[in-house]
Amino acid sequence: MKKLLVLATCILSVVALGAFCACSKDEPKEKTDAIKFKEEYESLNGQKNSSGVEYRKVNISEDNPFVYAEAKDIVEAINNKETFAVYFGFKSCPWCRSAVETLIKVADDLHIKKIYYVDVLDLRDTYELQDNKAVKVKDGGEGYDELLQALDNVLSDYTLTNSKGKQVSTGEKRIYAPNIVSVVDGVPQKLTTGLSESQTDAYMELTEEMLTEMYDSIDCVLDCLGENKVCNQGC
Repeated sequence: MKKLLVLATCILSVVALGAFCACSKDEPKEKTDAIKFKEEYESLNGQKNSSGVEYRKVNISEDNPFVYAEAKDIVEAINNKETFAVYFGFKSCPWCRSAVETLIKVADDLHIKKIYYVDVLDLRDTYELQDNKAVKVKDGGEGYDELLQALDNVLSDYTLTNSKGKQVSTGEKRIYAPNIVSVVDGVPQKLTTGLSESQTDAYMELTEEMLTEMYDSIDCVLDCLGENKVCNQGC
């Protein structure tokens, strides 16, 4: 009788263990920000935009340095006098897709393990020209105004171009896409688009010369955050 009870107990234990293992296999693994970023940007590979132009194909490593953040997170990090890099862009931005792989390469070469990523697609103010005046037609998202103030010293003016090619000021600064910014001890140091001046079209093939220029531009901005902690003000 005792042997039967022991055997029954063993069988129940094995069944319970098997059920636990099956459940464990079915549980989805936690998706890291790096994998989320990879899937987000690569989801447009092979797809076409509203004009019928195919998006640039990008290959993003699963151990890329991007950490998702919101405007308020960047403002808080600056107020806390932190040292970090932040990339502003969005997945369907063709210029961003031109620069993002080089950004990852520079970060890897400089051993930078974390770059904040802020999706600016719906974050920014929107202006339109009306009677040759810049008129705001959409307010920015939560924390956008504070973000502009926090990054004021590295941002460019926000202007619109009228039919005569004249620049019309909106009266505020602008976070463009892509924008890559380095911040040291809470002070924004440098900003770059990470693009080559020779790239005249967002969808054109990138030459080795363009890629080298892009690499140098991004490296100049991020060198403050590398292992040597040296800010090259001359580039």
